[in-house]
Amino acid sequence: MDTIFTLLMVLIMIASVLLVIIVMAQNPKGGGLSSTFGGASSAQFGVQRTNDFMEKATWTLGGTIIVLILLSVVITGKPSQVAPNQQPAKKEAPAKQSAPVSSKTTTPVQAPATPAK
Repeated sequence: MDTIFTLLMVLIMIASVLLVIIVMAQNPKGGGLSSTFGGASSAQFGVQRTNDFMEKATWTLGGTIIVLILLSVVITGKPSQVAPNQQPAKKEAPAKQSAPVSSKTTTPVQAPATPAK
């Protein structure tokens, strides 16, 4: 079970890094990589498809991350089943209870009785 969880976490991290790279390569105003290769005239030579690829890759990686996270929760989130007649063992011993000792209360010491004359 730990190997599956580790594998899913590695896949989630790889997909997250790829998603960050793709999002950072995009320009929010539609430029991105297509503006790097010559601006508006580059649409004639097929560079406009770069934005389509980036958008599809962004949505695909986002969906992949969500699916991997949900899959990891479903696989590793199952509680262990305990038989109804068995009680789980206590891990801590009960604390020892003793009478509280107060340092402020002192008992007076009585002087020995003197014989009467």
